[in-house]
Amino acid sequence: MQRIVVAAKAGAEQPWLAQAAAELAAQSGAAVDVVSADGVDVEVLSPVPREAAAEPATEAAEAIAQQLREQGAQAEAHTLHGPIVRSVLLFAEHRDADLIVCGATTRGRVARKLLGSVPLELITRARRPVLVITPPGEGS
Repeated sequence: MQRIVVAAKAGAEQPWLAQAAAELAAQSGAAVDVVSADGVDVEVLSPVPREAAAEPATEAAEAIAQQLREQGAQAEAHTLHGPIVRSVLLFAEHRDADLIVCGATTRGRVARKLLGSVPLELITRARRPVLVITPPGEGS
């Protein structure tokens, strides 16, 4: 494995995701690209400017990349623009990633039905393996 893409959730702290990605990188020697998308499809139709929407995404990607670097991994942070799933998948294709890693959804069952689930959509649409990491204490 040479390249891992970690999809960080904008506006969320996910130290458990960084830990799992660091362990994968250490075991495989892979470089890590940490991405987070602003979720803005068309800026003109957005209620907030793209730069304001991108700020939480930038902070999330930088935080996880920094945690990975502190654990010895080669990691770069990237802020993506556009719908989350499409942006992550296009980035992974462009970088020829061997694996996409993301955190499990923390939404309840009803919210997942109404709003969808990024991890589930990544699994469904990706042309490469997707590893979904659950937060500690969940799924056990």
